[in-house]
Amino acid sequence: MSKPKIKLQKIFFIGAGPGDSELITVKGKRLLEEADVVVYAGSLVNEKVLQYVQKDAAVYNSASMTLDEIMKIVVEAARQGKKVVRLHTGDPTLYSALGEQADILEREGIPYAVVPGVSSAFASAAALKDELTMPEITQTVIFTRLEGKTSVPEKERLAGLARHSATMCIFLSVGMIKNVVEELKQGYAEETPVAVVYRATWEDEKIVRATLKDIVVKVKKAKIARQAMIIVGRTIGVRSKWQEARTKSKLYDRNFEHGYRKKKKG
Repeated sequence: MSKPKIKLQKIFFIGAGPGDSELITVKGKRLLEEADVVVYAGSLVNEKVLQYVQKDAAVYNSASMTLDEIMKIVVEAARQGKKVVRLHTGDPTLYSALGEQADILEREGIPYAVVPGVSSAFASAAALKDELTMPEITQTVIFTRLEGKTSVPEKERLAGLARHSATMCIFLSVGMIKNVVEELKQGYAEETPVAVVYRATWEDEKIVRATLKDIVVKVKKAKIARQAMIIVGRTIGVRSKWQEARTKSKLYDRNFEHGYRKKKKG
């Protein structure tokens, strides 16, 4: 009698969010609860998220693993019919190794899905209680990083991007804050507001607000050298400075009519 064929399971890449274990999505939490195998980025993911994993699940910390070691666990588990979750920090589509992992799964004929997560960029803006976009100030947000071990295309260097005067969220660069500021000053004025948010939503979250003129000194004084988001742009801190002068959104303006609301009379 032949053995029953094992059903190949889909791999789920899940964004764990920026730190707070409650900021994983409802779908991500459900899939974690159902998983037989979980491989998580231990150097960045808050281990409190693992409270959602069933007790008999196999859990692996990928912090010390190579890509081949990670994918061997994932592929073998999927072929054994086990439900597998690969848990990334923030959102899996930003500054992760999602692409190279997906390439391997596709070569192996293993289906997968990506579940989005809350990015540290949005968590940092929430911590600042600031909008990243604002009417007549900027309607554009740039996600980028300073060149380090990973190169950056010449056309995407900070100095060039800064000339757009849009809001910029700079990942993975606070350890080189002096170089960041030198490039940003080629497009932004020295008085441009900038904030550095260390470990947004974690218990030890720290916020440093300044301008491009003095942010380097303040960040060094705060002893922030990693795991921080740099946000620069004219919307940062704008509410307290230009509350009356700024242009308000038309979304709730009584004189603005759209498909769901007529103009208010009087």
